[in-house]
Amino acid sequence: MHANSLNGRHALVTGAARGIGAEIARTLAAEGATLTLLGRDLDALQRVAASLEGQGHGVAAADVADAQAVQSAFALARAERGPLAILVNNAGAAESAPFLKTSAELWQRMLSVNLTGTFLCTQAALPDMLEAGWGRIVNIASTAGQKGYAYVAAYAAAKHGVIGLTRSLALEVARKGVTVNAVCPGYTDTDILRASVANVVGKTGRSEADALAEFSSVNPQRRIVQPAEVADAVRWLCGSGAASVTGQSVSVSGGEVM
Repeated sequence: MHANSLNGRHALVTGAARGIGAEIARTLAAEGATLTLLGRDLDALQRVAASLEGQGHGVAAADVADAQAVQSAFALARAERGPLAILVNNAGAAESAPFLKTSAELWQRMLSVNLTGTFLCTQAALPDMLEAGWGRIVNIASTAGQKGYAYVAAYAAAKHGVIGLTRSLALEVARKGVTVNAVCPGYTDTDILRASVANVVGKTGRSEADALAEFSSVNPQRRIVQPAEVADAVRWLCGSGAASVTGQSVSVSGGEVM
């Protein structure tokens, strides 16, 4: 994609305060998009917004699982920066537990933020795209949405749901100029991974290096994915060159999922 290829496009990224979401925001801003960063940590969102290339970027505070908060945040973003052209559903959370110790509350938390949040934000953004006859929706799923992992049944179920939503909506809007895709990172250098490593260390007494090596061992490249690699996949899917790519689950995992 050439420089500023997303000029004039209003992109909203959820969960943009840190990690993959912040990196996606930086990447799309470098392509010329005007960003709205959405999340619950307003101070962190404002710091990321201040670091972006270009001008006119803003923030909106909302819990993506709260329907009313989502509608209000999207209305504010639309009023300040115009109709939504790009939506990146990145907000998510991961908790682990053996299946028989997975409480109904944990199950619901994983569905709410990872799946219901994607549904609510997509419903809020899609009308703008349909009216314009152009739009890009990119859902950050996970390799857990493409395969199973032990001890994360609730998280994996939610991410499988995200991929099902992606495929169904892609078919529904295929003739309307809107593409809908999922990007599925493997273990990535984020707060979620660091928390998982700390959990292993705390429960097993193993070293941090050994715990991290266990996570990286599932990647055939034997390394942890970097947020910038995930962001670059999103960048491509948002561009004109990916107009014929829709309903896909793009695995960014070093070959873990093929």
